[in-house]
Amino acid sequence: MSSKQVKAKKYLGQHFLKDEEVAKNIADTLTLKGYKNVLEIGPGMGVLTKYLIEKDVEVIAMELDLESVVYLEEHYKNKNLQVIPADFLKFDLTGFFNGEQYGITGNFPYNISTQIVFRTLEWRDQIPEFTGMFQKEVAKRICEQEGSKTYGIMSVLVQAFYDAEYLFTVPPTVFNPPPKVESGVLRLKRKEDYSLPCNEKMLFKVVKTAFQQRRKTLRNSLKVFNLSDKLKEDTIFGQRPEQLSVSEFITLTLKLENDAISTNS
Repeated sequence: MSSKQVKAKKYLGQHFLKDEEVAKNIADTLTLKGYKNVLEIGPGMGVLTKYLIEKDVEVIAMELDLESVVYLEEHYKNKNLQVIPADFLKFDLTGFFNGEQYGITGNFPYNISTQIVFRTLEWRDQIPEFTGMFQKEVAKRICEQEGSKTYGIMSVLVQAFYDAEYLFTVPPTVFNPPPKVESGVLRLKRKEDYSLPCNEKMLFKVVKTAFQQRRKTLRNSLKVFNLSDKLKEDTIFGQRPEQLSVSEFITLTLKLENDAISTNS
């Protein structure tokens, strides 16, 4: 890869994976259960792509860097691969893979990795599995459980729909240029029942509002919801957000929804 391409990747927030064994291991994180299509985000020069197209799946590689797009098209002709020069965060996914289920994987640019996850949540009906490499602390945070200082907004909102598993750590030495931090690979598997008994927008608002003041009890951090005097006495509001499990956040949201209905009736 040329120095120009390295600089382009660094500018895009992505570090080029050069270790073939790590690339193969990431490709193998996809179980391919319940789907036969794979979207790779940010394939670069195809170090991960080459292992994905060996599998019995249709692969779409979505890449923003045009030099990489040309390289992929030249080196992987007549394969089960389609290269799309586009930004995943802006691309209209309506009808993607003809409406069929698909998995997502990639060595994600650090600076947009969380945005990629949130966009995946928006299209979860079509995405049963998501794997990939993040900055280690971000991957750990997504998979964290309640009671931890790193448990937060992403932990709750991702795990409301997916089972999250931290798989393995990747050292800086396998990248060009090497990042200053370790990377981590995770897998998200959509829950068998990923419907919510509460309003989704309300859940997102409750979780984000609570963690914006994570040191305060919910009774104080959720004042914006105009809690009734009766609801304020509920023991759940005496806890801090990191103490609540995902299911408890859903219960909390339902309590707030019912309280709003009672107050306005």
